[in-house]
Amino acid sequence: MDISNKKILARFYQTINGNEPVREWLLKLDEEDRKIIGKDIQKVEFGWPIGMPYCRPLGNGLYEVRSDISNQLIARVIFYIKANEMILLHGFIKKSQKTPKPDLDLAIKRKKEVEKND
Repeated sequence: MDISNKKILARFYQTINGNEPVREWLLKLDEEDRKIIGKDIQKVEFGWPIGMPYCRPLGNGLYEVRSDISNQLIARVIFYIKANEMILLHGFIKKSQKTPKPDLDLAIKRKKEVEKND
């Protein structure tokens, strides 16, 4: 794969201890679901700016990668754009139509951490 055609590069959010919560969440999913989410993140990397059905703005500079995975489940990865990177802040399985406030709040908190530490 030629990454030189990517418009933005995905990067995992890291805690101050070096943990990568989105990567850890992905690794808990089965292989097929990881592949689906990975391909959807790639679509954003190569197609940015990209809209529905793959990506949607959430406000506060946040966006979500939208993935339909196995067993009719819906996965979301919340990110924001910083320079030429999409910082993957939070991943979760969506259980309701609206993005849950705790998931959005966690992504906002992590975004502020990244901005503060740069």
